[in-house]
Amino acid sequence: MVEGEPDSKHNSKCDVKDDRRNGCGSKDLELAHLGTKGKTLDPEKGSFEKTDFEKAIELTGYGKFHYLLLAVCGLVSTSEEMDVISMSFILPSAQCDLNLNTQTKGWLNSIIFIGMMAGAYVWGSVADTLGRRKVLIVISFMNAICIVASSFSQSYEVFMVFRFLNGAALGGSGPVIWSYFAEFQPKSKRGSMLSFMAAFWTLGNLFVAGLAWAIIPHKIGFASELFTYNSWRIFLLICAVPSFVVAGLLMLLPESPKYLLSRGRQQEALEIFRRIYAINTGNARETYQVKELIFDDIKPQSPKSDGGQKSKYEIIFGNILENSKQLFVSPILRFTTISIMINFTFHIGYYGLMMWFPELFNRFDEYSKDHVDAPSANVCEVTQYVLSHGSHSDTSVCSSDIAPSVFWESLITVAAAIPANIVAVLGMDRLGRKFFLVFSTFSSGLCSIGLNFVYNKFHNLIVSAFFSGVISCGNAALDCLITEVFPTNLRATGVAISMVAARLGGIIGNIVIAQLLDTYCGLPTYIVAALLIGGGLMCLFLPNTTREPLS
Repeated sequence: MVEGEPDSKHNSKCDVKDDRRNGCGSKDLELAHLGTKGKTLDPEKGSFEKTDFEKAIELTGYGKFHYLLLAVCGLVSTSEEMDVISMSFILPSAQCDLNLNTQTKGWLNSIIFIGMMAGAYVWGSVADTLGRRKVLIVISFMNAICIVASSFSQSYEVFMVFRFLNGAALGGSGPVIWSYFAEFQPKSKRGSMLSFMAAFWTLGNLFVAGLAWAIIPHKIGFASELFTYNSWRIFLLICAVPSFVVAGLLMLLPESPKYLLSRGRQQEALEIFRRIYAINTGNARETYQVKELIFDDIKPQSPKSDGGQKSKYEIIFGNILENSKQLFVSPILRFTTISIMINFTFHIGYYGLMMWFPELFNRFDEYSKDHVDAPSANVCEVTQYVLSHGSHSDTSVCSSDIAPSVFWESLITVAAAIPANIVAVLGMDRLGRKFFLVFSTFSSGLCSIGLNFVYNKFHNLIVSAFFSGVISCGNAALDCLITEVFPTNLRATGVAISMVAARLGGIIGNIVIAQLLDTYCGLPTYIVAALLIGGGLMCLFLPNTTREPLS
């Protein structure tokens, strides 16, 4: 199952010399007819005046520019994860303000994913037509404004509307930022750097848990009969700050040269390579060796025109539809179908459980306070007590107070992903994407089942933390694999469609858990486990992309 190990024998039919396991990977064989393969370089003479993308990006060196790119793109991922996970901390504290029960909490968790489903496809398709950078700037501003507006919402219905719009913006962030970042990476470092960027999701989880602990438990803000702006709303407002910041930082970065090449804009791509070279090496742009770029793997795409009879927007819409059609034609169809299935099953588990951990911690804390002499109980017993005698019973007085221990437990849970992310960064290009994805889904599936056998807060914390760690490894591997498997001119659209399936998984996971947790509390964990393990095995039917050039 280990991928990416070098092979000393080089297959002469390959167009790029590298240390891939089997010379030409299976993806090359399946996609060979999509482009103009067969061009060769002249490395023996040391001349690279005319070369392909992979050699051109390699000759820029690896340095300051790539680390700046990692910081900015990583912050985009951080802000995205903060916005998604923030809801899990808002639910217990906003239950009185918005008159929430378990079912309405499930819908509030889900509405952002419904918005992300709508936004992912639209923004991903637009990014394949107009470019990655412009789209990222627009959706970052839109995301920030929607978060601010939602913090001022005074009713459940208005809050749902702005969370949906927030999700519509976030839906474009994921597929576009991963495509954008990957298209600046040489194949030798792409897996480790994509895994590194995935670690910023963990930072987002840590930041949001830390902010929630620092702000929500304190009685800050103000309240009147007509308008309330309390601590959880202030927490939400602060969560919008990173989105404003990244919108400004993205203006400092160039468009993806890989995307420009796919559109036939060679001179613009070459100028960006010169800029990267100058930043990384400190040398003058004119000393960059490459003078001309060749299309090594795909035929250049350009917006279609019909002599001016159609408007610009009609042409763009036509290109979006054309890109979508290509994803459902052989040989890409198999990649599209499998990536949809993997993302759907994986994110039922990832968001289905992760979004509910603070709620479970809060329920365990409530039970242990009222049962000091006999604090041991499983999840079902704790849930039954909370429903019949605790904060969720019909006779209870609504309380939005949350014990500080709930935030600490949430912080520990997300922090458990840090060592897992380090392992992914170090091993992604050595052990391969499939190894990490299969290991992660099996381990997290067992953790899901294990939640049925915890009998106190401490056991629940251990299982939740281990689940957070192993599923973070799988998330990094899945992001790498899905980003790399699609060709450049379809990458953002392909990743977007995969993420639509991921968001659908998040929606179903949250709604199912909300509906079953209070009635058949053990059943959701077994469903999640089966889907995680089954979905993880599907990756074995995708080609090896470890240390292979982007197609």
